[in-house]
Amino acid sequence: MAIMTVFANPHRFMSVSQPFAWIFSLAGVALIFAGVYMGLFLAPADARQGDAARIMFVHVPSAWLSMFAFAFMAGASLVSLVWRHALADVAAKSAAPFGAAFTALCLTTGSIWGYPIWGTWWEWDGRMTSVLILFFIYLGYIALWQAMDTPQKASRAAAVLCLVGAVNLPIIKFSVEWWNTLHQTATFFTGDNNATYGFKAPMYVVALGYLALFGGLTLFNMRAEILLTRAEMRLQRRLALG
Repeated sequence: MAIMTVFANPHRFMSVSQPFAWIFSLAGVALIFAGVYMGLFLAPADARQGDAARIMFVHVPSAWLSMFAFAFMAGASLVSLVWRHALADVAAKSAAPFGAAFTALCLTTGSIWGYPIWGTWWEWDGRMTSVLILFFIYLGYIALWQAMDTPQKASRAAAVLCLVGAVNLPIIKFSVEWWNTLHQTATFFTGDNNATYGFKAPMYVVALGYLALFGGLTLFNMRAEILLTRAEMRLQRRLALG
């Protein structure tokens, strides 16, 4: 709640957010490059999939981030509906394009990996279908902001859609356990030995880089939204004054 109070004022947010946006973005890019380098040149080849498994260093962190981004949006939407936080809607709206991009990256790299491993680019199993639904929810959320005639209506409708769409997150997480699925079961954060530390470490570095980059880009986008709103308000005042 203290953080919410500090950033409830857009002027205060604008005064302190720019350096954090740059720090997070640059750190994210550096971590992504470091993790990809570790995955391509330092990590051992997978015992069963060989070098084809190296795409997992991009695919798995993008899957994690696609779910984290939507959870972040759902949390911001809840704050907006309950506490009427001044920047909650801005945060959710600003995060949506990047969440959609990471989801698209997850789907694309998953298909590229699936063809040599499974012999098919796509399969309508629980995990892949639920992630595709998540991507469509992202697109619907973004479109909804543009479809309403006022920002107030758009923010409320988008927040409701986001909270309803959050039901899909546990479906994605547990789909490989609930249904007989082509997608492999969870390997990471499970404590088993299906993946060695040398294979896990680059993935965690890339995931941290994705998270930092997501945070930085979202802050930049929030700043742009606030500046755009200010410009529109100035224009409306000038038009009202004739």
